[in-house]
Amino acid sequence: MNKVVLTVDDSRTMRDMLRLALSDASFEVVQAVDGIHGLEVLSQTHPDVIITDINMPNLDGFGFIEAVRQDARLKSTPILVLTTESDADKKQRARSAGATGWIVKPFDPVKLVDAVRRVAA
Repeated sequence: MNKVVLTVDDSRTMRDMLRLALSDASFEVVQAVDGIHGLEVLSQTHPDVIITDINMPNLDGFGFIEAVRQDARLKSTPILVLTTESDADKKQRARSAGATGWIVKPFDPVKLVDAVRRVAA
């Protein structure tokens, strides 16, 4: 059975790139366009890994991560942040919210898949 990855990003191009990289590595991919949509998707599925952007409309990545961690069934689901941000304070804020790891865009598909496999194990 394939592992399921939820990607949350407001950029259609980034969602397409993530779907391609992860599908090629045999992950099942579900997607959301922002944090609010991500929470809606999570009410219907339980992914093995979540990848989220930080800068999104409606509900940003920090708020999304905090909301996910408040859901008891998702407390241990790995969350990788994928963003253009590299600021140490923002990384710490994401960790404090409950993020598992941080990847800076643009991403290397091989390294992304390796990171997803590592946290999903």
